[in-house]
Amino acid sequence: MTALASEMRPNAAEFTVSELSAALRRTVEDAYGHVRVRGEISGFRGPHSSGHCYFALKDKTAKIEAVIWKGTHARLRFKPQEGLEVIATGRLTTYPGSSKYQIVIDALEPAGVGALMALMEERKRKLAAEGLFDDQRKRQLPWLPETIGIVTSPTGAVIRDILHRLDDRFPRRVLVWPVRVQGEGSAEQVAAAIRGFNTLREGGRIPRPDLLIVARGGGSLEDLWSFNEEIVVRAAAESAIPLISAVGHETDVTLIDFAADRRAPTPTAAAEMAVPVRAELVIEVASLARRAFACWQRGHEARRTELRAAMRALPSREDLLAIPRQRLDHAGAALPRALKASTHIHHRRFASAAARLTPRTLKVQIERATENLRSLGGRAAQCIQVQAARRQDRFAGLTARLGASLRANAEAHRHRLARDLERTHRLTERTTRAIRVLLAARTARLERAGQLLSALSYKSVLQRGYALVRDADGAPVRSAAAVTPGAHLALEFSDGTVGATADGEGTSAAKPKQPSTRSRPSEPAQGKLF
Repeated sequence: MTALASEMRPNAAEFTVSELSAALRRTVEDAYGHVRVRGEISGFRGPHSSGHCYFALKDKTAKIEAVIWKGTHARLRFKPQEGLEVIATGRLTTYPGSSKYQIVIDALEPAGVGALMALMEERKRKLAAEGLFDDQRKRQLPWLPETIGIVTSPTGAVIRDILHRLDDRFPRRVLVWPVRVQGEGSAEQVAAAIRGFNTLREGGRIPRPDLLIVARGGGSLEDLWSFNEEIVVRAAAESAIPLISAVGHETDVTLIDFAADRRAPTPTAAAEMAVPVRAELVIEVASLARRAFACWQRGHEARRTELRAAMRALPSREDLLAIPRQRLDHAGAALPRALKASTHIHHRRFASAAARLTPRTLKVQIERATENLRSLGGRAAQCIQVQAARRQDRFAGLTARLGASLRANAEAHRHRLARDLERTHRLTERTTRAIRVLLAARTARLERAGQLLSALSYKSVLQRGYALVRDADGAPVRSAAAVTPGAHLALEFSDGTVGATADGEGTSAAKPKQPSTRSRPSEPAQGKLF
């Protein structure tokens, strides 16, 4: 029975689930290490919290799971969107956790121009809903800008066309911000250039442009796609400097055209929008000057004619002065009578006043004036007393305050003097200690210098049994050749000086006699004195 069971067992190898999954994964990855798949994005809800993207690619009959890792998603030029038909490049692999196969995407691109147009229309509707394309946001271009900022490639024909057109119409100062206008990273560079021009300060070292031109030559929709990116459109909409979009030819339309303040069909047309024609301005100014002068002449002639008409309507001098002369004559004739009447009236008033001025009346007025004077004198004395009392009280108060201030000031000075005296004592003690330390250091230094002087002095050599030979002038004699026969010499020893006379010639060339080793075995050989 046991033998029969062993014969019925299968001969196939056994695998664990993990081993089988790993084998399948190696098989799929080896067979489909690099594939390009075309399909529609389905189930995309944006990047996961980890930064990875998970969705599916499908067509009419099949569907495959897809994943884009975080690092790859950051480098993608075209970001995945729901419903977009794309061509994905990557590798197939399996996910053992759910027994599914999936594609790990390394590159993503739209499937043809239709997909790009659909993506562009979807993005246009999104940005328009945010109000970035509203006409209320657009600003008027400056009539004659002093400085023009241009965002374009520095090596293309666009910048040459713009500069040539500006030079023909009205030369202006131009600042060029070089950027890439096509390929990876071009959208970020264009957006950074627009924001960079807006961050320049008024009156800075680099002048702030009055007008911006974003320009690029013509090309396909793929070539112009950088100007459809959200980062560029938002930068153009946020620009505080008026901006002209000059991307492509007249038939090319990009999203930056809707966010810009003006759209130019070509870069050359953008230069024409930026500045007027200088020659036409000169002719127009000259024409306006001639018209203004002709208007002034006509106005001058009209005012002269009006003045002449007014002069004819005015009366003559004789007519103007006739009535005043007649009035003057009547007044001159009535003046003597008026003087006599005025004299009689004043005489009657004087007589009436004189009748009222009797001695009794004057005496009563004098008494009243005297009484008023006495009353005013008493009031003045009382006022003086009151004022003096007030001043005395105020003086007493000020005296008390002054005394208190003086005492407080004296006390403060005493405290300050005590502090200064204490500080002086401390400084004196520190100075004494410093002087002692300095004197000790200088004394030690002097003792060391004395020891060094004693060690280097020739007198210490004389104490070891040597003698210093001097000539008659007191100068040291350094060689035997310098001594002549009969010369007077002075031999200086450690305990005194002895005079001597040279006898015979010197023998400096002779070999000195070696001292006997038997008589002085422990004494070293004598060295040189100088």
